[in-house]
Amino acid sequence: MTVTLDQIQAPIAAEMEEFEKKFRASMQTKQLLLDKIMGYIVKRKGKQIRPMFVFFTAKISGTEPEGPLPEATFRGAALIELLHTATLVHDDVVDESNYRRGFFSINALWKNKIAVLVGDYLLSKGLLLSLENDDYALLKIVSNAVKELSEGELLQIEKARRLDITEDVYFDIIRQKTASLIASCCAVGASSAGADLGTVERARLFGEKVGMAFQIKDDLFDFGTAEIGKPVGIDIKEKKMTLPLIYALQQADWLTKRRVIFNVKNNEGRKDRVQQVIDFVKQSGGLDYAIRTMERYRDEALDILRTFPASSSRTSLEQLINYTIEREK
Repeated sequence: MTVTLDQIQAPIAAEMEEFEKKFRASMQTKQLLLDKIMGYIVKRKGKQIRPMFVFFTAKISGTEPEGPLPEATFRGAALIELLHTATLVHDDVVDESNYRRGFFSINALWKNKIAVLVGDYLLSKGLLLSLENDDYALLKIVSNAVKELSEGELLQIEKARRLDITEDVYFDIIRQKTASLIASCCAVGASSAGADLGTVERARLFGEKVGMAFQIKDDLFDFGTAEIGKPVGIDIKEKKMTLPLIYALQQADWLTKRRVIFNVKNNEGRKDRVQQVIDFVKQSGGLDYAIRTMERYRDEALDILRTFPASSSRTSLEQLINYTIEREK
């Protein structure tokens, strides 16, 4: 039987509820327009996986796995949510995207100028939250993640123009774009619980491995296998080179490679060209290779996790890892 996210979250349900109240309160402002937008952002929150990683890692890294969490852990989770939300708001402006998680984006409802300013406001809220409480170690971890995220995005844009991404470059991109954020959640959790630097680094590396597996799973959604239910071919339409496609191209002869790259470069949203690329990847073993790579990262994450003492929080983290790579959306 598949474990649900609610079941995984059960051991920290009280902490999650407390975090939601604190986060909602921290988003309130006397500026009417800003307050309205902050309320909208809080309302459309996702699965809350990031705070879960923070809280569970804090519990397995602290001296009392079943004890109460320090206030610094709640601030660390809020800092990550504030800075990450800021990057998403700015991303939607850059991508000219009108939707996020089925909701209208901030720029779609309030236009680009306001969206950029809201992103800036969220960044400043995160910085002030840390500075006012002397959470310098947490601020350093999360600021580094935002830097990595930006570098990863720029590297992907640069490479998308030439479609010459190798596996090594792809792994660099997803490590920076996706894995750095989950790594920072785990490092913040450990650091906020008073763990030593070696334990914080172990937690960070654990999160990075989970993040790599998470992103490869996301890439697999693009090829619409029987288990997967998102619109297929989005990455191909946007000329993003993902692991299944990179591997498939590595196996192809020069003429096939040239034809596939032409279809990616000039797909113009045409379903037939996108479908040809998808069929090519499936026939070349690209999906199987990506699944094996994803499972390798998952196993490496579990190996690191099992160096922490056994507890209900460690068990929940194991379940959370499996949930992230077995999810269907």
